[in-house]
Amino acid sequence: MNLRQVEVFRMVMTNGTTARAADVLHVSQPAVSKMIQELERSLGFDLFQRIKGRLQPTQEGQLFFREVEQAFLGLTHLRGAAARIRDYGSGELRIACLSALSTNVLPRALHAFMQSNPNVGITFQARMSSNVRDLVASGQFDLGIVADEIDRTGVEVEEFAQFRVALAMPQGHPLEALDVIHPSDLDGQKFIALAPEDTTRREAEAAFARAGVTVRPVIETPYSTTICAMVAAGIGIGLVNPLTAEPYVDHGLVLRPFEPALHFRTLLITPPNRLPSRNLEEFIKQLRGAI
Repeated sequence: MNLRQVEVFRMVMTNGTTARAADVLHVSQPAVSKMIQELERSLGFDLFQRIKGRLQPTQEGQLFFREVEQAFLGLTHLRGAAARIRDYGSGELRIACLSALSTNVLPRALHAFMQSNPNVGITFQARMSSNVRDLVASGQFDLGIVADEIDRTGVEVEEFAQFRVALAMPQGHPLEALDVIHPSDLDGQKFIALAPEDTTRREAEAAFARAGVTVRPVIETPYSTTICAMVAAGIGIGLVNPLTAEPYVDHGLVLRPFEPALHFRTLLITPPNRLPSRNLEEFIKQLRGAI
């Protein structure tokens, strides 16, 4: 099997006949038929049935065509990537980010970056910090924005930003009458908690323990955005990043300062032993500006 045979098969499938495929490929119809036969011999199964002089794809041929299409999508991506690299240097940025900053800081930074770099391709995914770390460590992504509890081995790490924790509560909640919330105010409250491995959650639990307070976790989630949505729905209260809560404030959610001061700390991570591209350096500059 060779790529030319596969390309001919694809042209027959997409154009319906060997004659039309031959026209597109600028070869003779017998040449197309011969390459299809050679491909069938190399594969060990029939791709078409000859019915009344016309080719009808077999079930095996249809299954093989699906795989061929996936392969050609990959080639199309490679051609586009090559063109961007030729015209703009490192013409692609692959960014992964923890959910808490994916709906606020990242869109602002991307908008500013794309204004001056409209032809750079962007791939973006919002994941848990541990997943972001794995994507960057394996070299699949160029930049990760993560919480500080990640395993730092295998990645280059740079401090990014910290955000002071606020308490989110549903509108009309009794705690709304307070100007500042302390651990003693939360005794017995229904609490929407961050994941157990989250550094901020551990610091909050230590503050609750010092105050002799017991909160009632009703839901655990690794995502601050989920906490905000659950609070706005009236399920309970939770500690959140105020930046994440912006879209929910005055839409079912109220924020109050929390004492003692706790912080969400974030890091920028990049793959090891790789010099940053000009595009990556510029995007990080825009990212810091968005904060």
